[in-house]
Amino acid sequence: MMRATLGLRAHSGWAVVVGVAGPTLPPRIVDRRRIELADMRTPGSKQPFHAAEPLPLKQAEQWIERCTRQTGQLARSALNSVVQDLRKKGYEVAGCVNLRASGRPLTTLAATLASHALIHTAEGEFFRAALAHASAGCGLTLRELKERELFECAARELNLSPAELEQILKDWGKLLGPPWRQDQKYAALAGWLALL
Repeated sequence: MMRATLGLRAHSGWAVVVGVAGPTLPPRIVDRRRIELADMRTPGSKQPFHAAEPLPLKQAEQWIERCTRQTGQLARSALNSVVQDLRKKGYEVAGCVNLRASGRPLTTLAATLASHALIHTAEGEFFRAALAHASAGCGLTLRELKERELFECAARELNLSPAELEQILKDWGKLLGPPWRQDQKYAALAGWLALL
């Protein structure tokens, strides 16, 4: 089986996953999809900290725990599906890169819910953490990388100039067609780094 890796880029309630496979340089894109990380049957699960904000602290804790369980199950199921689909195509998924934000570290739930900015930070971290746990649950080697460092890191580790990286991303987009927005580009580049 050929080795493949995944790049992950999370949003509130969903994520983009791009699978890449080598040893070709650049590698080939072998999968790309959007996965759901919030149970739409549960109102508020797409923005769990926003939904928790008006609740008494104990209820907010219970709500976040409930959303954590649901999101964790969805993330594990979705990543497992990607891994199984790629296995059927002859690829063994070895690892992934989960893109992280550069936000402030979180403190207590009470402090987070008292700050609208921290609520947004917490939600981003919530979904990225779910992807990290799901990756481990699927037996994938996990690397986490700050998104703002992605291109600098890729240029250094792949020994390519930023212009060469941009051209490769553009060429992939022409070959694959839409959707090929920033989410897919960043996740593809992250997946490529996971191949190293």
